[in-house]
Amino acid sequence: MYECPNCGGNLKFDISSQMLKCDYCLTTHNPYDITKEKDAEESGSLSGNNNEFNVTVFTCPQCGGEILSTDTSAAEFCSFCGASTILDSRIRKEKRPSHIIPFKKTKEDCKKAYISRMKRAIFAPDELKDEKYIDGFRGIYVPYWAYSITQKGPVLMKGEKSYSKGNYTYTDKYDLSGDLDAYYYDLSYDASSSFADSISEQIAPFNVRDSKKFTPSFLSGFYADTADVDSSLYKDDAINLANATSYSKIKKTPAFSDLRLSTEGNNFATTMTLHTFCEKPERVLYPVWFMSYRKEGRIAYATVNGQSGKVAADIPVDIKKYLFGTFLLALPIFFLLNGLFTIKPDILLSCSGILASFTLIIYLMESAAILRRDKRMDDRGYLHRQSGKPKNGQKKEKQITVNELLSYETGNGKFPGFVSGDVAIGVSVLVRLFAPVSDLWYYGGAIVSFLGILLTNMSIIKKYNILATRKLPQFDRKGGDDRA
Repeated sequence: MYECPNCGGNLKFDISSQMLKCDYCLTTHNPYDITKEKDAEESGSLSGNNNEFNVTVFTCPQCGGEILSTDTSAAEFCSFCGASTILDSRIRKEKRPSHIIPFKKTKEDCKKAYISRMKRAIFAPDELKDEKYIDGFRGIYVPYWAYSITQKGPVLMKGEKSYSKGNYTYTDKYDLSGDLDAYYYDLSYDASSSFADSISEQIAPFNVRDSKKFTPSFLSGFYADTADVDSSLYKDDAINLANATSYSKIKKTPAFSDLRLSTEGNNFATTMTLHTFCEKPERVLYPVWFMSYRKEGRIAYATVNGQSGKVAADIPVDIKKYLFGTFLLALPIFFLLNGLFTIKPDILLSCSGILASFTLIIYLMESAAILRRDKRMDDRGYLHRQSGKPKNGQKKEKQITVNELLSYETGNGKFPGFVSGDVAIGVSVLVRLFAPVSDLWYYGGAIVSFLGILLTNMSIIKKYNILATRKLPQFDRKGGDDRA
């Protein structure tokens, strides 16, 4: 706890004034003027032991997630899995970030941004719009690695331009030269394996112009996630981003716009040609309002950028609301089409087969997306944390195989949703192949086919709701009984 110099009350960072504010006497203080006596290194330089600061660590007994705090108050629930308490408080030294972007948006600003987003989610469950749920937002500082890239020196490139004249193709070749002086500051990447890359990307970017030199008192009243991803993981990404940006600027020069440059498509050659150099990455903390919604063993997350107010939320669909809305939309469309067109039985059956094929494809795509998310195949930070082997610049995701997808569909103990789609397609094909004389066969086949489509659509909605949530996180630390 940071004590008020006037009354000894608890000081917390006040977003509106960007100062530390006392809960009791309401006086404000500069964050850089307040330190804890036991944290004497806080006022020192970033060398030796001064590169650390003391934090209280709250470990969730259910998922093992860790949240850091410089305050001594207990958290009301775990932001990662939604558990109602966080136990096992202890003191630990944490690596000191170089700078921090303090919260700019208050909790009320956060709630307004979230409510505005939810107004457009007409099929969202009522629980997600409940005031008690919305009040569950907690301010968390998320760790990032910040890379600074310099590109300075003479640049020599070869370029060529081809054109046709008559029966001949001509190629003009050029030697291009110039001086480059470019600097990219704070290219940031998520440094926490518990904070999914997909969520991090949705609430980006952060404006680094608001960055301030770090002092632990900025954390008072908030929590912070732990940085557990190696800085080398995203180094090549930062370099390639800087190269692509500078390369794009060069290509926009009128004299070069229609030339094909020699380094095009070759990251290594571009790095050497542009004299790209990556400085030592720095630890930084960025503000995020974070909330979790737990239901039936899965988690939905809502996050709000604590600087810009940008919202990213997992929003499941209420099936009853969806069916009612679909019925209201389908009813006038049915009468309109019935009054304008007369559809023959064989065409109706063919249309039902085509629709069944589309719904089956969508169902399988949703299943593959769920399997990819549950295995966190798109989260490089998490995969690195699990394997312990950073792979620089590795962006290609592992593809889901057919066997993995079938195993997932048939191994969960439930009726596979793709069966109804297969039946709908099979009935349509069989009736068309046998080509019976009576129209009743066509109408009956179409009815069976549309019932199969309806069941598949219901399965798609259920799949979407699974996709809109995530498996309960499981961290290396089990919590509760580990008294480090």
